Amino acid sequence: MAFAVSDEILGTFVPIAVYWLYSGLYIVLDGLGMDDYRLHPKGEEVKNIVSKWTVVRGVLVQQAFQIAVSLLLFTVLGDESGTVRKQPSALVIALQFIIAMFVMDTWQYFMHRYMHINKFLYKHVHSKHHTLVVPYAFGALYNHPLEGLILDTIGGALSFLISGMTPRTGIFFFSFATIKTVDDHCGLWLPGNILHVFFSNNSAYHDIHHQLYGNKYNFSQPFFVMWDKILGTYMPYTLETRKGGGYEARPVKLNQAQQTNKTD
Repeated sequence: MAFAVSDEILGTFVPIAVYWLYSGLYIVLDGLGMDDYRLHPKGEEVKNIVSKWTVVRGVLVQQAFQIAVSLLLFTVLGDESGTVRKQPSALVIALQFIIAMFVMDTWQYFMHRYMHINKFLYKHVHSKHHTLVVPYAFGALYNHPLEGLILDTIGGALSFLISGMTPRTGIFFFSFATIKTVDDHCGLWLPGNILHVFFSNNSAYHDIHHQLYGNKYNFSQPFFVMWDKILGTYMPYTLETRKGGGYEARPVKLNQAQQTNKTD
């Protein structure tokens, strides 16, 4: 007797599996020695004020909330007849991807930025994510549960509903969004990373936001940088080679200030 797993169940659990598998890939790469590609020397990880086991537990809590909301959503919207929605054409699916990316980026930009503006929310909610000054892959979803619910879970639900994608398309979209989020927090600048070809919102761009000087800039996540550019929160950077190996994302504004100081 065949055992069928619904697209709704796969859409709920596959992105979580992708999160840990893709993060695990970066752990393996780290074990092979990635010092020449780090955005921070390994010694700087002491700036992170939470242990990696605490981060793992925090991410699992958020993913539990994610599962609950996702299953609730599919239960409310589900077809009791059990009929699987027919997949649209490839062109329509591509359009749904673009719409979902735009919706997710828009929601996350404004919610993310508000959590920086509102001192109470920043202190009691969003600052938890910023305890990782030196980001790493599996810390991508280390958030306060309330932040995870607002930014990621609700943002994902809105992307799914507004784009009109099917649960089957959702499996691929949310898996892709997960890969992108993990990649943006990996703390590495790897040559040949295809995501860097298509997206200027990347690990270096988001690393700027995790530093004290970039705390009020580069709120956009996880795909594009348009809202930062439109609303004046875009902080450009240069990627420079460190003397001791690896790279450093240096804000252009800081570079300009240093040049001014040298000429004074």
